[in-house]
Amino acid sequence: MTVSTQNVRTSDHAAHKTGNLSPGEQQVLWDMEGHFWTSGADHARTTTATNAVMIFPYPPGILQGDQIWSHLRENTGWRSVVMAARRATRCGEIAILTYCVSAEKPDLPIYKALCASTYLHDADRWLRISHQQTPLD
Repeated sequence: MTVSTQNVRTSDHAAHKTGNLSPGEQQVLWDMEGHFWTSGADHARTTTATNAVMIFPYPPGILQGDQIWSHLRENTGWRSVVMAARRATRCGEIAILTYCVSAEKPDLPIYKALCASTYLHDADRWLRISHQQTPLD
């Protein structure tokens, strides 16, 4: 079966319609993402959907729901975080943040990774539904 690229480009499917985040929405989302790194597991939990999925370097790998909070309680405490090459995109009620992080903890080498977080705008509030990290060597 052959699919015409013209049909794909002109599709009315919601996934092909991009939108912009307002400057205020971007500020809210980037602030949430920064606090995700620096404010501890309890704060991150308040801005994350109940059944969210997070992918961290192995181990622990892929975590979902309550597994996330056990991992984050033991692996938080970043004292400084720099998010570079930041991009934000929107598709309907979904926003995706992508960036390169440089995070610092006492007595450990600086952690660098490519990251992506996906947020859902639901009931007038943004909630993180996924987060992924790919470490940079």
